[in-house]
Amino acid sequence: MTPTLALTVGLAVLIGVSLGMLGGGGSILAVPLLVYVADLPTKEAIATSLLVVGATSVVGVLPHARANRVRWRTGLIFGFAGMVGAYIGGRLAGFIPAAFLLSGFAVMMLATAVTMIRGRRDTKGRAVPHELPMLRVILDGLVVGLVTGLVGAGGGFLVVPALALLGGLPMPVAVGTSLVVIAMKSFAGLAGYLSSVSIDWNLAAAVTLAAVVGSVAGGRLAGRIPADVLRKSFGWFVVVMGVLVLVQQLPTEPRTDPLLWTGIGVAAAISVALAVLRGRSKVRTQGEPASR
Repeated sequence: MTPTLALTVGLAVLIGVSLGMLGGGGSILAVPLLVYVADLPTKEAIATSLLVVGATSVVGVLPHARANRVRWRTGLIFGFAGMVGAYIGGRLAGFIPAAFLLSGFAVMMLATAVTMIRGRRDTKGRAVPHELPMLRVILDGLVVGLVTGLVGAGGGFLVVPALALLGGLPMPVAVGTSLVVIAMKSFAGLAGYLSSVSIDWNLAAAVTLAAVVGSVAGGRLAGRIPADVLRKSFGWFVVVMGVLVLVQQLPTEPRTDPLLWTGIGVAAAISVALAVLRGRSKVRTQGEPASR
């Protein structure tokens, strides 16, 4: 095993851990890993990531299903609608330049990271639905599937917010249900890509096996670590990854300009500081006794 392959396989474990614990983040990690570490062409990396994430999600859903953290009707309907959108997106991707796809991927990373950092709406006092309305599930599934097929991402990081923020499902249930959707959409998107892209099956098998191991560990850890801590920490990590991927699409001269990286560093530091101050303010507010 070459050092590059060993590093790729080792880091692939994080893909599974992310899917198992958060119900998302697989392609957010897989595409940059396959492009920048395994040195695959962009479209081949996206297609491979769909295979890896799909297979890993099938295994990752098992511990959630045993713990009754899956809404099967919602997940299957969302998944079938997502498969249609993902297949269309995968076919369309063959006609879109690779640089544009990778830029779209980076933008999707930043958008979904903001959603993760902001967190859920307050659901206190509201009944938790057992299943979500069919029409809304179908429409959301088509849109999310199209994005997944085009850029190989946006599965869990769009499905989980849709189920938790809009649908009102508890975070652990949204995570478990999202894995059903991700598996279905990933395989449909892969089918669309296979019409124009070839895959290194040996590399894909090695990365998938490592990710599956990680998903089993992540599924067991789900619920043991505070969901808010995991979600926000991973959200900030995705912000960094998204900025790096986006910067890589710039021409060589501005990309190597120290002023650009200094500006990015300052902006990141300010953002983190504001988030910390906001969190402390929220804690103080919640800790104050009610006025009489």
